[in-house]
Amino acid sequence: MTILVLGGTGKTGRRVADHLTARGLPVRLGSRSATPPFDWADRSTWPAALEGVTAAYVSYYPDLAFPGAYDAVRAFTGLAVRAGVRRLVLLSGRGEPEARASERTVQESGAEWTVVRCGWFMQNFSEGFILEPVRAGVIALPADDVPEPFVDADDIADVAAAALTEDGHAGQVYELTGPRLLTFAEAAAELSAATGRRVEFVRVTPEEYVAAAVAAGLPREEAEGLATLFTGVLDGRNASVADGVPRALGRPARDFAGFARANAPVWKS
Repeated sequence: MTILVLGGTGKTGRRVADHLTARGLPVRLGSRSATPPFDWADRSTWPAALEGVTAAYVSYYPDLAFPGAYDAVRAFTGLAVRAGVRRLVLLSGRGEPEARASERTVQESGAEWTVVRCGWFMQNFSEGFILEPVRAGVIALPADDVPEPFVDADDIADVAAAALTEDGHAGQVYELTGPRLLTFAEAAAELSAATGRRVEFVRVTPEEYVAAAVAAGLPREEAEGLATLFTGVLDGRNASVADGVPRALGRPARDFAGFARANAPVWKS
């Protein structure tokens, strides 16, 4: 019963793998540094990664809304089912048409499936591309004054691990959010309160954001993709709290304030 966790060193995949390992289950990490390696950009690595696998957590890097994602997920899903994978859990976006296309591929695969829809991770502030801006005290993003129900990656991992190993989740679409809505300015205020340091949000244009991100070392394609997500998805379509976490786990979703307090040392270092 080997479980393949794609993105096994990423924000959610790492946590999913830890949950499964803690339960004593055999886990295979799907990453370029693993043995055997897995690389979304190199399909010749896929068969070895799928050998003997019965369930898989499918997390596409960098995002399902990026060009090429749908074709890759469709090809991987077909290969996985032919290789004997019986259960698929897809990490999806929340509101992007490109993500919905990948969802349909998994839903029509013939395997047991669960879709986990998520918006912006809280951990983007502590582990991702917003970490250094928080440390510097200025979060400059091309985001309007639109609220987002930031979701904790630990909640995502809990739901994914349950869907991979327990009955009752097949055929479910879980919309995962935090318990309340926050704008990026309000999130910055929460970070200020948790760290005792001033953290402010500054809105910039997409062009300004891309230029600054590339100057900081982010590949241009990834920077442009992030800018598109900010301008395309943060338009109010996801400005609502969903019940995915309590429906899947029977407990409330984690709140941003608790996340900020727990991670305060990360931003002070």
